Amino acid sequence: MRLVRTDSIKKGSVLAQTIYNEKGTPLIRQGVKLSERMIHRLRSLNIGFVYIDDELTEGIIAESSIPNDVRVEAIQEIKTLFTELSEADLSERSYLLSEKNHKLTSIIEGIVDEINGKEEAISMLADMLVADNYTFQHSLNVALYSIALGKSLQFNQRKLNELGIGAVLHDIGKVFIDDKILLKPGRLTDEEFKTMQAHTELGFNFLREKTDLPSVIAHCAYQHHERLDGSGYPRQLVGDEIHEYAQIIGIADVFDAVTSERVYRRALLPHQGLEILYADAVHKFDRNFVELFKKSIIVYPNGITVELNDGRKGIVSKQNKHICDRPIVRIFEEHGKETTPYEINLAKLQNIIVENSYMA
Repeated sequence: MRLVRTDSIKKGSVLAQTIYNEKGTPLIRQGVKLSERMIHRLRSLNIGFVYIDDELTEGIIAESSIPNDVRVEAIQEIKTLFTELSEADLSERSYLLSEKNHKLTSIIEGIVDEINGKEEAISMLADMLVADNYTFQHSLNVALYSIALGKSLQFNQRKLNELGIGAVLHDIGKVFIDDKILLKPGRLTDEEFKTMQAHTELGFNFLREKTDLPSVIAHCAYQHHERLDGSGYPRQLVGDEIHEYAQIIGIADVFDAVTSERVYRRALLPHQGLEILYADAVHKFDRNFVELFKKSIIVYPNGITVELNDGRKGIVSKQNKHICDRPIVRIFEEHGKETTPYEINLAKLQNIIVENSYMA
């Protein structure tokens, strides 16, 4: 399978991986030849890329970060919680979260078990599930990335569970923000941006005052936009004043935001998202956390096209465990000319590096 941008898919291409909606219902099934109408539908759903099958990429498989049924259940639970909280009276909100807390905790514990049981790093590109609201998908993705980083930091089960719940609820304050601002596709005005920033304090106050969750969960909501150099918000905290959970969630939050497809911009690829984190690791993020985060995710996912520093082009076919930026590549072009496909292992060729990666 090969990763292809939806705006460059050709009619008749064969879909290599089923695309689901957030209820787990297939939108377009694996093996279907894509018609113009289907391609248009993919674009209208803001699906930026898909996996297609072709002869060159036969045998290449992209594995999901967690099983599809686990992802669907988690998305549904997050959606229900956020929707009901936004519609509930003030007096009902604490009851709602308390009622959902056991289910939410159970889901996070299951996700922690899934990630702990995987030797491989994680990649969200293989999770072809379309949510009708970015916030729900984002909350789950941030939890997955945060748990993966927490695992690399050798957190115990209790800390991973706390971190996961804090990550799922990090944007809970957004349920108290007007949808006209929250879902605005374009640039926010200065006044709207201030209103949006208030989600940190709104979430903190709600989780601290209205629930029986550990106080550290409330601080995840409060501090995930704080930065080590004091440039964040709402309190311009510095260094160790920011809880380690919030620092981790802050990294996961930024990475998922820039690598997710939005109506107003294309998603960056994982290596591009990492470049943003590294640029900010000088002042804003803990460099050790960023280094460990890089080892927790797949930098060049299976199916992505890469250009190497020696002029060759290929498709990433497999991953090397614990060396997430040195995959196995199926070469199909040398110095601008097609060649009989063959594979090279970048883990064994230290002088060969990936100079660029893209979706065909």
